Amino acid sequence: MERHAVLSSLAARGTGTAPQRLTELALELDIPAADLLVVAGHPVPAELLPPKRDAVVMREFAYRVSHCDHSRLAALEVFARSLPRVAVREPFVEPAWPGRRPAETRFAAVLGELLRNRGFGVRELPFMGLARSTLYQMVWRWDPSPHRRQQLSAVAGPLGWTLPDLFAVADEPYSTEVRPMLHCHHLGRVFAAAVPLTTAQLIEVAKEADRLSVREDHGAWQPVSEGFADECPDLLR
Repeated sequence: MERHAVLSSLAARGTGTAPQRLTELALELDIPAADLLVVAGHPVPAELLPPKRDAVVMREFAYRVSHCDHSRLAALEVFARSLPRVAVREPFVEPAWPGRRPAETRFAAVLGELLRNRGFGVRELPFMGLARSTLYQMVWRWDPSPHRRQQLSAVAGPLGWTLPDLFAVADEPYSTEVRPMLHCHHLGRVFAAAVPLTTAQLIEVAKEADRLSVREDHGAWQPVSEGFADECPDLLR
């Protein structure tokens, strides 16, 4: 069974699948175990969630990483995974819900949990071509609409998900004509690699991103990154 078919099945009736089996399946599918637990409707254990981090640093980290092209994202992912896992001294604090109100639809809840798995609130996400009001709506009531395919193509990349996989979880028909809006899943792979990192380590990764991207600092005027999805090697094959 292809990966998107497995994900579609788990999204529809995954609560009957044991968490241990989901963890094993996550390795087989190359998807974070926390994400597969969310898709299947299971709680995510604390050890798979990020530590408490400074929101301003999170926002700067995401912005600076988004200026890296594919070869630099690959190097940055290796760098993030090479940093030591630090034992957090203070008690674990579950990441806040990314929206302004609780989710009222199934897929809004899934999206919110996927963001929370990475420690992101809506304000911490990099520019994705969507208004913040739209993103807040998506983690509150994300119902099927004419805009849903475009919205999915915007959020998949920063989550580290391919479009066919996220469309399958959303129960939305996928066409190969659909392309990531700005960022492909390679950006999200760096964000996923950074999940265990502390605030201080995120600063290290952000500095390394600047070194790799040779991004000019424009001070108060900092144009957003419009991504490198058009150059994604997976889409050029």
